[in-house]
Amino acid sequence: MCSIIGYKGKMPAAQLLVDSLRRMEYRGYDSVGMATINGERRILVRKGVGKVAEVSGSLNLVEMQGHVGIGHTRWATHGRVTDDNAHPHLSCSHKNAIVHNGIIENYKELKEELIQKGHEFKSQTDSEVIAHLLEEHYRDDVKKAMIETCKKLKGSYAFVAVFDDATIAGARYDEPLIVGIAKGGYFLSSDVLGFLEHTDKAMFLDNGDIVILNHKLQTFDFSGKKVTRPITQVAWELNAVDKGRYAHYTLKEINEQKYTIPLAAKQDPLRIRTFCDTMARAKHIYITGSGTSYNSALIAKHILSKYVKIKTETIMSSEFQYAPDILDEESVLVAISQSGETADILHSVKTAKASKAKILSIVNVPTSSLARMSDTFLETNCGPEIGVAATKSFTGQLAIIYNVADKLSYGAMGISDGVEISRLVEEVLTRSESISHIASNFKTVKDVYLLGRALHYPIALEGALKLKELAYTHAEGLPAGELKHGPLALMDKNTKVIILNPSDSTYKDTISNAHEIKARGSEVIGISDEYDEVYDHWVAIPKVNEVLYPLFEVIPLQILAYYTALNRNADPDYPRNLAKSVTVK
Repeated sequence: MCSIIGYKGKMPAAQLLVDSLRRMEYRGYDSVGMATINGERRILVRKGVGKVAEVSGSLNLVEMQGHVGIGHTRWATHGRVTDDNAHPHLSCSHKNAIVHNGIIENYKELKEELIQKGHEFKSQTDSEVIAHLLEEHYRDDVKKAMIETCKKLKGSYAFVAVFDDATIAGARYDEPLIVGIAKGGYFLSSDVLGFLEHTDKAMFLDNGDIVILNHKLQTFDFSGKKVTRPITQVAWELNAVDKGRYAHYTLKEINEQKYTIPLAAKQDPLRIRTFCDTMARAKHIYITGSGTSYNSALIAKHILSKYVKIKTETIMSSEFQYAPDILDEESVLVAISQSGETADILHSVKTAKASKAKILSIVNVPTSSLARMSDTFLETNCGPEIGVAATKSFTGQLAIIYNVADKLSYGAMGISDGVEISRLVEEVLTRSESISHIASNFKTVKDVYLLGRALHYPIALEGALKLKELAYTHAEGLPAGELKHGPLALMDKNTKVIILNPSDSTYKDTISNAHEIKARGSEVIGISDEYDEVYDHWVAIPKVNEVLYPLFEVIPLQILAYYTALNRNADPDYPRNLAKSVTVK
């Protein structure tokens, strides 16, 4: 996943592009670059390896004059992390440059054809072929160059190009691209955060759209036919992107959960009624997600089965294409995604729509591709989540799942009100200091196992995922009942085991597991509302309705992963090799 930004207007472009890239850096951060065009129709490119703050100081913004430009932060897919592979990429003639998000599947064939025609390539990326294709078709006619280039590309992409006549152009296919409409200028961005400081008016391009910004804004499809897209007012607040008093976005977002969980539970009555009615009428319900969102799907399956008596099937989005052809017009697909732009989940939705299934989604970005593809969607209302590892968006998804299940069960779940939940979340957050002390013992540990039963098993998976993502620690979530069917062989004095063990119907059996583990010499950390002497360390959580325990037991795991990351000198906001949303397969 990458950030792309383009600007044409009255303001100097260079510093504006840097500021925009800094706000979107969570989308990709192994290298950064930009190109501007000056009054002499000369495109100047500067780029380098590192984060925006590290590279921008060497870009010489004073030299990069002009009111037109493009910028990019990269998350490598093709080619190593090098200066040459960083974007933007120039054509041979330097008459155009591009930035790109996505994967060009046929780039090798295109590259060979272009080399035979005399083009010279400077990078190992798939993206550079776009610059040379545009050059091949550009004869002072940007529209023709864009159409002919898009016709040749196969794969998923959004790209923005700057031409030496000071025109900016963009195209999208299966990757997000948004036009920001400001006073005296236009933006082209992969994320509304790229321009939200300057305007809240956005035009969301559809698949197969091309946009040209010169003396006016023009939009048309890949055949050249003029199209019109509505202008939307974006509601997100920019101040949510500020870390405030916190050292990291991740820590800020963990602490925001006392506000965001109650907000996620508050949904538009008509929309949630439509959502629930669609599920109630469905003959078959499938739930899909990736990573953290898949863990949410597992909890949804359990709750819907137990409290609503609805049978559902969960399918990982990355596995959806391999699943049997089981969807039909009586099916509903519930798609869960923070960004709403994850490639695997969008592909799953396309597959389901082709089978005439209804699409329901739970998203954090109401303007995302997933939300716009859905028959109905519910929003987690978390605001921007900048930390790469999902925290507040996960508990927001759970809050919505509880809300939906409670309505479908006619209130049988007995969910607490938002004020009480907020108070109890804040109570858990006060344990941060003691959890930080536990994390100090994780600095050199090589293996961590998390055990849970029933609803707690998906939280074990989620806690393990956080330790992997943030602290680069080998961690596994295990179903506690399977301990003696293999995993017990791994337990010794070198392992740490986290037991998710609130006082519900799973309590006694899981305590027995803890004793078995302790007997093998492993250190046991208990997360529970009741103390037991088997725990070497105990993290107390509130005593609540048993269905709500996942909300309160995951927060200590988020905090533990955060402080473990700090102890291991890892940046919790920007884990190595990871981006916020995987928009390529």
